[in-house]
Amino acid sequence: MDITALDSLRIVLDPVGQAGVALSLMLVMFSVALGLRIDDFAFLRDKPLLFVGGVVSQVVILPLATFLLILAIRPAASVALGMIVVACCPGGAVSNLLTYLSRGNVAASVALTATSSLLAAILTPASILFWSHAYEPTATLLKTLDVSPLLFLAQTTFLLAVPLILGMVVAAKAPDVAKRIRKRTTILGVSVLVGVIIYGIAYFFPILLPALSLLGGIVVLHNAVAFATGALAGRVLSGVSATRRALTFEIGIQNSGLALVILLSQLKGLGGAAAIAAVWGVWHLIAGGLLALFFRQFDQRFPSRSALDTPE
Repeated sequence: MDITALDSLRIVLDPVGQAGVALSLMLVMFSVALGLRIDDFAFLRDKPLLFVGGVVSQVVILPLATFLLILAIRPAASVALGMIVVACCPGGAVSNLLTYLSRGNVAASVALTATSSLLAAILTPASILFWSHAYEPTATLLKTLDVSPLLFLAQTTFLLAVPLILGMVVAAKAPDVAKRIRKRTTILGVSVLVGVIIYGIAYFFPILLPALSLLGGIVVLHNAVAFATGALAGRVLSGVSATRRALTFEIGIQNSGLALVILLSQLKGLGGAAAIAAVWGVWHLIAGGLLALFFRQFDQRFPSRSALDTPE
C-alpha cells in the first residue's frame, strides 16, 4: 500500500465498539485520578521554575517540535494527524517507571505526569485542534471527515474531564476506597482498550502491513525528537542529572493508548493516524527501555558524573 492511501482508510467500529472505546478511556482517566495525591504537586512549591518549565515543554514545546518535523518530512495527512495527536497527549505512568529504572528524579516525574494528566482534559483536545488546523493537509482531511471542532472539543473534554473529576473526588473523600478499587478499574479499562486494539489490528492487518516499514521509520524519528526535546529541556532547566533524566522520559514517553482511543472514538478511526499511535505505543517502550539501560551503564562506568546520590 502507498502510504498516502492510508488517508482513505477508516477503522470503523460498530456502536458496541464505540461504546467500549469511550468506556475504556473514561476508566483509564478515572484510574489515573484515583492515584493523584496532593503530595504529587509539592514539587510546584519547592521548584516552581523547573515545574512550570517541564509542563510547558510537555504541552507546548513537544507539539511545536512535532509540527516542525511534519513540515520537514511532509508525511501523508493522516500520518501527520497521528503524530500530532500523540504529541498532544500527556505522559503516562510508564515515564515514572523508566525514570525510576534510570535512577532519575522520580518526584519530578510523578509531579509532571500528574499535572499533564490534569491539564489533558482541556489542553489535549484544544492542542489537537490547533496543530491539526495549522497544517493544511490535516486541516483539509478533517474537513472531508466533517469533524466539527466545537463538537470534538466538547465530547473529548467530557470524556476526559468527567472521570478525572470523579476520580479526584473519590481519592480526596475516600482514599481507602480509591486505593482498593484503582487496580481493578485500571485492569478493566486497559483490558477493554486492548480488546479494541486487537480487533482493529486483526481486521486491518493485511492492509496496514505493507505500510508498517514506512510508518516505523516515522515513529522512530518522531520519538527521537521527543526524547531530544526532553533532554534539551532538562539541560536548560536543571544542572542535576537525575532531573534531566526525568524530563527526558516525561517528554519522550507519551500516552499512545489515549491517542489511539481519541482517534477511534472522535476522529473517525483514520487508518494512518491510528497506525502511528499503535506503532508508537510499542516503540517508545523499546526506546525508553534501551535509554534507561544506557543511563544505568553510564552510572557504573562514570560514577563521578552519574545521577547516583546527586542532590537537587
